Amino acid sequence: MMQKNWHKVRTIFLDIILITMGSLVFAVGAEAIIVHHKFIIGGLYGTGLFAYYKTGYLSPGIWFFLLNIPLFVAGWFYLSKRFLLYSLYGVTILTFFSEVLTLNFQINDQLYAAVAGGAICGLGSGIVLRSRGSAGGLDIVAILLNRYFNLGVGKFYIMFNTVLFLVVMSQYKPDIVIASIIMTFISSVSLEHVLALFNQRKIVYILSSNHEAIVETIIQDLNMGATLLEAQGAYSGEKKQMVMTITNNLQVKRLENKVFTIDPDALFIVENSFNVIGSGFNKRQNY
Repeated sequence: MMQKNWHKVRTIFLDIILITMGSLVFAVGAEAIIVHHKFIIGGLYGTGLFAYYKTGYLSPGIWFFLLNIPLFVAGWFYLSKRFLLYSLYGVTILTFFSEVLTLNFQINDQLYAAVAGGAICGLGSGIVLRSRGSAGGLDIVAILLNRYFNLGVGKFYIMFNTVLFLVVMSQYKPDIVIASIIMTFISSVSLEHVLALFNQRKIVYILSSNHEAIVETIIQDLNMGATLLEAQGAYSGEKKQMVMTITNNLQVKRLENKVFTIDPDALFIVENSFNVIGSGFNKRQNY
């Protein structure tokens, strides 16, 4: 019982660390680069930036916090309290960092600033999303729409950002709009790379007449699991056993060497999988 409680406390502590670190990195990118060029990043923080630029009131962080309030009210009734409390902490700490940080990286070239700002903000967002919470914003709306209306999360982000940039396009010069779109794209790519760095797995399929020895090597030498699948040759009609296993980027080359040492004529197929949930891999996140 004590071990279970300690694991729970450790998980909560790790989540808080990830949200804090990610929010700090995002705030650095926003305050040190984005606001100095009047860029608009996608999402609700970008909406806060737009409101700040147009009104001159408050600050981007405060606007972001205020825009989140109605979303948290809606989410309180439909999402888990744990997810919302984490997300509330994320919004609060991001707002705090946005208010206290006064940085300027002195990147004068607009394109360089868009690349650097997008990379830093994407890195911060990716770190936050490694936790079981979020930094608020569109995450809450996207999850609700996906759960109740089966609208894909990615599609919702594209729709929202399209509307946002259409509005921005009517208010700003084309160079600012184009730089903002470039920055938002780079931010998305950076975020995906951060998530893939921790999540990506390799699904390996192996066809061999010596599948027993290969399975034994996978289990005994590489300390991995394996599954046997029934397969049949379409031309020969011969029935075979296909070995399926899941590994990572570091282990896949070792596995390849082991397989072809056992059977030089084996067929070795590798597929990328962004995430594997359950059975000793990542746990399913409940929102």
